[in-house]
Amino acid sequence: MSESRHCPAVLIAAPASGQGKTTVTAALARLHRNLGRKVRVFKCGPDFLDPMILERASGAPVYQLDLWMIGADESRRLLWEAAGEADLILIEGVMGLFDGTPSSADLARHFGVPVLAVIDGTAMAQTFGALALGLARYQPDLPFAGVLANRVGSLRHAQLLEGSLTEGLRWYGGLSRERGIELPSRHLGLVQASELNDLDARLDAAAEALGDSCDAALPPPVRFAGPEPVSMTSSLAGVRIGVARDEAFAFTYGANLELLRGLGAQLEFFSPLHDRELPVVDSLYLPGGYPELHHQTLAANAPMLEAIRAHHAAGKPLLAECGGMLYLLDALTDVAGERAALLGLLPGEATMQKRLAALALQAVELPEGTLRGHTYHHSLTSTELAPIARGLSPNGGRGNEAVYRLGRLTASYVHFYFPSNPDAAAALLRP
Repeated sequence: MSESRHCPAVLIAAPASGQGKTTVTAALARLHRNLGRKVRVFKCGPDFLDPMILERASGAPVYQLDLWMIGADESRRLLWEAAGEADLILIEGVMGLFDGTPSSADLARHFGVPVLAVIDGTAMAQTFGALALGLARYQPDLPFAGVLANRVGSLRHAQLLEGSLTEGLRWYGGLSRERGIELPSRHLGLVQASELNDLDARLDAAAEALGDSCDAALPPPVRFAGPEPVSMTSSLAGVRIGVARDEAFAFTYGANLELLRGLGAQLEFFSPLHDRELPVVDSLYLPGGYPELHHQTLAANAPMLEAIRAHHAAGKPLLAECGGMLYLLDALTDVAGERAALLGLLPGEATMQKRLAALALQAVELPEGTLRGHTYHHSLTSTELAPIARGLSPNGGRGNEAVYRLGRLTASYVHFYFPSNPDAAAALLRP
């Protein structure tokens, strides 16, 4: 095992979703980056949208951490590598601090990273202190750094919130509720970073506002144990993989792409929305995204539809996840009832719902091996095709997602995390 490394670190958590964890994490990352520090940010759990924002804020790649989907060993490796290059490590939690199995608190305790609790101070005064104390003391062995207030209304409001803290809880400052700081959302979460023309201005404004109310000193260093050496036996040397990437298809784990490159693959990015032809590739990877916001444009790009159909007809590998799977169907109907005919490679249709249809971690036993991942979607799909496998949630969440296969085409609502089984991921995309 490699020698341990030390680096200042905190895990930013909250009592619930919607408290502003991403805004605060991004503001902290940009604040320290603007001070000339190298900041590495991680995101707890399976999320694609928050990391896009956090990458812009920090100027460095953002990867996921999770004790189940990513695993304790891989999470340790990622943290250890970051500790070797960063002046500060920030980890954004998921949902509420103690929600889920495993939770953000479980991750913080496992790696000894102290929790910085973000609490929305809207319409709250002294009760802020009670909520903070509950988060800090609910699990006595949880390392706890302090509290930061979000959406503070005024200087007097901030003073009331700070004054409510007891038992030596540290006040990390407050972020105002000024317009131009909050990050906009839509049905799957935050709006994608590429769609926010004023994102850097928002991040700088948030960093400045936070810097005016908090001490920008680094937190104490955390010891990160060295990882066990890992060897990969699979190879994708010389394999050219076309990866869809545009406004409709952008939900890719950075670790997935890093793994494919590490196995020797050459990645060729293309846009099903804007390109008229495929690059010269051996395999295709269609990740999730927002095809429902662009389904009419996708349907109108006939040359791209024909190119992908020809790729499949030639017996070449094609892996499609969630939004990528919707693109393969006969048609997709959005929440307004607008229907668009799409690739027609997978028999059936999907219809967008206003309510969440599924959210769960997933483990799927495929012929190539077991892959872990997660599902999160607002659409319902109908098909007569029999699945080759179904996902299983480790904590009883809704899911049990079907995986479909036609020739070398594999499609599912599941977003697979390739490093959970590099051999299986390579087999899905190897010609």
